[in-house]
Amino acid sequence: MKITLKDGGTGQELIHRSTMPAHPLWSAKVMMEDPDLVQTVHEEYIRAGARLITLNTYSTTPERLEREGEGDMFHTLYAQAQLLVERARDATGVDVKIAACLPPLHGSYIPDMSRSHDDLLPAYRQIAQEQAAGADVMLGETLSSISELTAATQAGLETGLATYVSMSLMDDGTARLRSGERLSDALVALKAAAPTAIGLNCSTPEVVSKHLPALAATGLPFGAYANAFTGIDALKIGGTVEGLQARSDVTPERYTEFAQGWVDMGATILGGCCEVRPAHIKHLADHLLAQGHVITGDLG
Repeated sequence: MKITLKDGGTGQELIHRSTMPAHPLWSAKVMMEDPDLVQTVHEEYIRAGARLITLNTYSTTPERLEREGEGDMFHTLYAQAQLLVERARDATGVDVKIAACLPPLHGSYIPDMSRSHDDLLPAYRQIAQEQAAGADVMLGETLSSISELTAATQAGLETGLATYVSMSLMDDGTARLRSGERLSDALVALKAAAPTAIGLNCSTPEVVSKHLPALAATGLPFGAYANAFTGIDALKIGGTVEGLQARSDVTPERYTEFAQGWVDMGATILGGCCEVRPAHIKHLADHLLAQGHVITGDLG
């Protein structure tokens, strides 16, 4: 079976490697001041076996940049992110595919519930169109409300690129988005929006395993990439990610066991989120190859 294997958590990997103080625009701030480090992380994920590499644009939404007084850096940062992935691809000699990132506009896990699909769509269009020329896939990730999911889907599909939208669920095990909306309602909305594929990400592996069957039941292609940290208190508006701590029990071996379970459910898109590192991706890639799967960067 063909498995699309994306990279792991770039932002947390930069935390481990950078000497810079944490910042609300963390991954973008490192890209401004230490771009070679971002390229190095991309290269390590490629060498680990990832074949779909995500542009380092998670924190570069217009709203976040304006909030931190960096609104004039929008075009510069997107161009820099594109250049760094291309350099990593050239340095490794591997023809990986590139995923444009469509993240939460307001903040991780805290959607602005006062904004509808139509309110969010212009910003998602701006972000998607800024990345489309240099991308192979549109990746909406860590989306936490139905309006984020549908707006990101529409904006991604309008570029003409394959569009994979992935949502984050409550850590308490209930079948709800971070917004509190029901997963079942989100899946109805997604079936109507018709993205290329859907997924779960930035949730614990246990939560992903519990709720992935609901995605399988839609008939849409689906995937998963979980996080491996212990808490989410640091993920607040204007906050930083320095407080996140890796789970000692989610080793590369254990993460691969979870991922194999997702493949057994029918998932064809895998990768990692926060605190899933190059070693996790390498172990997963080696396992998939040993099982006879073909690893690709194409979606579908």
